[in-house]
Amino acid sequence: MNLLNILDQFQKFDGDAIERIEYTSRRFFLNKISTKVAAAAAPAIIAGSMNKAYAQSSEAVDVLKFALTLEYLENEFYNLGNKTAGLIPDMYKPVFAQIEQHELAHVKFLEAALGVTPPFRDKPTFDFTVGGTYKAFTDFDTFVFLSHAFEDTGVRAYKGQAGTLIKDPQILEYALQVHSVEARHASISRKILAKIRNSKSIKSWITLDEGSPAPVYKGSNSEATIVQGGVNLLDLDLTGIPDTGSVRYKAATEAFDEILTKEETLAIAIPFIKM
Repeated sequence: MNLLNILDQFQKFDGDAIERIEYTSRRFFLNKISTKVAAAAAPAIIAGSMNKAYAQSSEAVDVLKFALTLEYLENEFYNLGNKTAGLIPDMYKPVFAQIEQHELAHVKFLEAALGVTPPFRDKPTFDFTVGGTYKAFTDFDTFVFLSHAFEDTGVRAYKGQAGTLIKDPQILEYALQVHSVEARHASISRKILAKIRNSKSIKSWITLDEGSPAPVYKGSNSEATIVQGGVNLLDLDLTGIPDTGSVRYKAATEAFDEILTKEETLAIAIPFIKM
């Protein structure tokens, strides 16, 4: 076990991680324990520190477990895709390799916050073909299609849990950081899908509730929503957006992502999980 590498990983995700776990420098941390016992004691010390640094309510723990399931799914999807010879064209390999690294960082962070240690008994087994329905790792178009669907789901799912985390502001902060990264993933996946399909209708953002599979974009909080915080966006003076046709309406739906509930998110994910 390389203790300094662990601390480095936390710093990459959270620049204040060292201070947050009550050690202001590596030297100070290592002075707390002798060199001889460092390897044996470090896991317990890290776990104890993380419990203090990332203390959560029971509701927050449930949200983190839910989020970890989604991150397991995404990380394994990209890991398998990146390892499949001939699937991803050379020009797109750096993109999906980087996304995989992001998803792995999310997994490691959530595992640490929850105190998860090997073996990962709660990690699901996934079937990204859904019993042969999808050519997930034999057809690049299908791979990118699933990528954009998973990422769009992730964006809406994290937003859907923000209200539950309101009493855990530190965890809420981290969840929203992950949420923003998922949005970037969704954007680039959509751009790639539009390019390989030569389709101008696929944008970097969601218009109306257009998209497939339908549950990702509809649900009880449709992406076609134009009312935010009780304000109808069409009533606003949006300079530069013409009033004619459907332009303003589409722009209003594009301005905000809507939430997916936990139940709706799991309904999307369950077909990919072996029961």
